[in-house]
Amino acid sequence: MTYPIRPIDESEWPAFAQVLEEGFGWTPHPQQIERFKAQTEFDRTLVAFDDKTAVGVTSVFSFTMTVPGGPLPVAGVTGVSVLPSHRRRGVLSSLMRRQLADVRERGESVAALYASEAAIYGRYGYGRAASSLAFRINKPGSAFVAGTPSDPSLRLRIARPADVRADLERLFAAAVPLRPGRYARNARFWDDVLADEEHDQHGLGSLRCVIAEDDQGVRGYALFRIKQSWDDDGIPDSELKLRELESIDPAATALLWRAVLDRDLVSKVSGARPVDDPIVALLADQRQLRAGVSDELWVRLVEVDKALAARSYAAPVDLVIEVEDDVCPWNAGRRRLTADPGSATCKQVDDAPDVTLPVSALGSAYLGDGMLAELAGAGLLREHSPGAVRTLATAMSWSPKPWAGTVF
Repeated sequence: MTYPIRPIDESEWPAFAQVLEEGFGWTPHPQQIERFKAQTEFDRTLVAFDDKTAVGVTSVFSFTMTVPGGPLPVAGVTGVSVLPSHRRRGVLSSLMRRQLADVRERGESVAALYASEAAIYGRYGYGRAASSLAFRINKPGSAFVAGTPSDPSLRLRIARPADVRADLERLFAAAVPLRPGRYARNARFWDDVLADEEHDQHGLGSLRCVIAEDDQGVRGYALFRIKQSWDDDGIPDSELKLRELESIDPAATALLWRAVLDRDLVSKVSGARPVDDPIVALLADQRQLRAGVSDELWVRLVEVDKALAARSYAAPVDLVIEVEDDVCPWNAGRRRLTADPGSATCKQVDDAPDVTLPVSALGSAYLGDGMLAELAGAGLLREHSPGAVRTLATAMSWSPKPWAGTVF
């Protein structure tokens, strides 16, 4: 059976929230659900109905996201859920297809999301486009290498995050263009980042802030919470949970890392960072970075031609790419990608392809850290011209590696 799909207005929010709570097993505090409601763009919601009952939901945030070469309008897909009673009835597929069509109609060529389950979104054309480094560093092994950048004009300042919000917002806005995957935050997103009621703390204590600055202003900040603990012998054994560490230069980066690693009564620091975060190189003993890598941002090219022409490339490329896309049939077919570090074009052609690949492979590579080589090695794309995959992967690569940093 089919389920009618339409946007909702604010009066129907309780039905939307109910599906999220059931689908995610989530029991939010009323203030948390109100913050999410405040972020919601109701004209970009989609709800599937069984008679008058909401059974599936999804929504989009209208983001400006950094991609290789600059900012791009990106549809930030969020709040995807289906009632457990209506699984395996095509509800999710219908929502995803309708949403992608709506994104295209709005003129956005790229969609991105965080996946609650990594196995779901590949079948709708999303590819794993960024990775995250979940780390732990024990204080005794946290010495830095010789020659670590420093600046005598820099100083640290402890502050309540809410009191320095304007400084944090300005610094974050300056940091967003420096890495693919970062997206600009509006006031409602900052409300959520800095929320610090008891139900936001999850037993980890107050949100804390340290700022690195000089006479010209703020050059970086760190946000964190501390899980207080002592061992059986009364030795301090607290854990600092790093939420954010943003800076605009290496000296501020190093100073902030030392500020969190040297925190009194703390024996370890943990959190999630980009896989190429400077801390990887700063530690004298890199084995002290106990880390694991997992998927972070997933990307879908909604309009392949526009998306590929909108980004920059690290090396010249001139290839005919044959795209397979069952969900967005307008993307299927062959196009020639011609690009160098200064410009790019992508146009449909009838020429013989150099490589045939699923649209999810291009989504994976789009932000600069794709899985083209892995997909080729697994036999999940086809290379018709020797070296074509290597050429495409090299051209689409980027430094620094992509990372969004905050789940949406």
